[in-house]
Amino acid sequence: MTIVNVVGAQVRKLRKEQKLTQEQLSARCNVIGLDISRGTLAKIEAGVRQVIDTEIVQLAIALKVEESALFPAHSRVAER
Repeated sequence: MTIVNVVGAQVRKLRKEQKLTQEQLSARCNVIGLDISRGTLAKIEAGVRQVIDTEIVQLAIALKVEESALFPAHSRVAER
């Protein structure tokens, strides 16, 4: 079994819904203490870089959503 990285896709979806650029979201993150560049945010959204629990909380704050919004209800573990 492999775990599907869904957080990055949700960050991108929520960011676009709010009409934010990666640069703008990066700036919001920096204001609240999450030192994250636009490039790192791009890697997270692409699923190349995973996020840790504290980053999930801070990304949710920056996006002004609950942490659970970063985990779609239908996400599952994919089977090989």
